[in-house]
Amino acid sequence: MRKHLLLLLFLFGVTAEAWPQATAPGSIPKNRYGLPVVTTVALYRQQVAQDPSHELVELQSYVPGLVLDIKYATADNLVGEPVYKIAAAYARKPVADALQKVQADLKSLGLGLKIYDGYRPYHVTEHFFRKVKEKAYVANPKDGSRHNRGCAVDLTIVRLSDGKELEMPTPYDATVVKSHPDYPHVSAQVKKNRTLLITVMERHGFTVFHNEWWHYDFKDWRRFPLMDIPFEKLQEGKK
Repeated sequence: MRKHLLLLLFLFGVTAEAWPQATAPGSIPKNRYGLPVVTTVALYRQQVAQDPSHELVELQSYVPGLVLDIKYATADNLVGEPVYKIAAAYARKPVADALQKVQADLKSLGLGLKIYDGYRPYHVTEHFFRKVKEKAYVANPKDGSRHNRGCAVDLTIVRLSDGKELEMPTPYDATVVKSHPDYPHVSAQVKKNRTLLITVMERHGFTVFHNEWWHYDFKDWRRFPLMDIPFEKLQEGKK
């Protein structure tokens, strides 16, 4: 039976390595856009049991010396209201492992990471799309966000000596062209800081987003499903 199934998968262009990813979405309920979205802790825990790389890791406790500045847990953000009940940052385990390496590289320079956001529940993406006028700076719920997959992080660099951020082209979440990582009209120091961030992140499997210098997608994001589980539910799931 298994041989017949593998033959069918081969005929349809699905490799044995891709089989778990190709079949997994069928067990996930689809939302109104037809997207498979994990919405229960029970299903999430089942996926983690099958593949530990699916675990959403709490970054501050996992990455030594990491600084958090979770503006979405406050009103100081692009929608002017809190969208998280808890100031926390999560990411899939391979993402967290890569961030550990980034942090180690930066530490040798007397620097470290500050995280603005990681995993973002899908309903928050829907809320942003309704509220933010500049649609180029928010994900369309019809597609979902790599944040919703636990495979995107928003971050910057700080000095370990005083915790201050290195100067970057704009503040976090600025919806302006100056936020683009290739925007040329910045000072030499700002360009150096931005280049350092891009370089160290790329070294460990991340790609900078085309219009946000602070946003980085992890290389394996396609392996992981969209999720819509609030942080507090994830914490309950560990009890």
